[in-house]
Amino acid sequence: MAASPPPVLGRPRLYRVIQGAVFVTMSVVIVLGFLREIPQLAIIEESARSLYFHVPMWFTLMGATLVSAYHSAQYLRTGNIVRDIRAREAARLAIAFGILGLITGMVWARFTWYEGTGKWWNWDPKQSMALVLMLIYGAYFALRSSVESDAMRGRIAAVYNLFAFVTMPFLLYILPNQMASLHPGADGSPALSQSDLAPSMRWIFYPSVLAFFGLFWMMYTQRVRLAVVEWRERASALLTPSR
Repeated sequence: MAASPPPVLGRPRLYRVIQGAVFVTMSVVIVLGFLREIPQLAIIEESARSLYFHVPMWFTLMGATLVSAYHSAQYLRTGNIVRDIRAREAARLAIAFGILGLITGMVWARFTWYEGTGKWWNWDPKQSMALVLMLIYGAYFALRSSVESDAMRGRIAAVYNLFAFVTMPFLLYILPNQMASLHPGADGSPALSQSDLAPSMRWIFYPSVLAFFGLFWMMYTQRVRLAVVEWRERASALLTPSR
């Protein structure tokens, strides 16, 4: 049986401050994102408002995979079970934000580039590579569920998680940018010449990115605390002799 993990120190005051900031910022982003006038870019037009939500989701996924990989590396160094828990919960949230990013991207594409075609998916390089990344991280959890020992599971999962993280920049940025794509900013996009973020949109976009990062931190903090409590209860039950 692995040693009991050290306590996860809570910072309730900090949590409340960030919670309030996220709530206010996200509320402002939603209101201004839908009501404030935006530049009418060719092809994209009003659908450019999706940028306030779709892109921050992917930035949050990238940040979550970085947090997950960091704790996996620390687990391999220290063997601290809390590190493995943190890596797992960060990866879980990365998948959640990635799925939301895929869904919002599908909706954006459906009513912009594929309007009138009835298509929701067209194997665009950005979409396809993002889907592959989701499958890679999905395999991370399948791998975890196949190992019973906490220590062995942590080591195997940590090594795989570091591999998964290395694939992230290639799948989300490097490889798709080498292929023709309808995705704004990619080579071959008909909206490429006008796809730069307008100054009037930056005042909404950047706070939205910060709000999504804050939302991730809130969810991550709560999930780690809950997971550590569950681990301790399970460990205590195993150590308590049955009557």
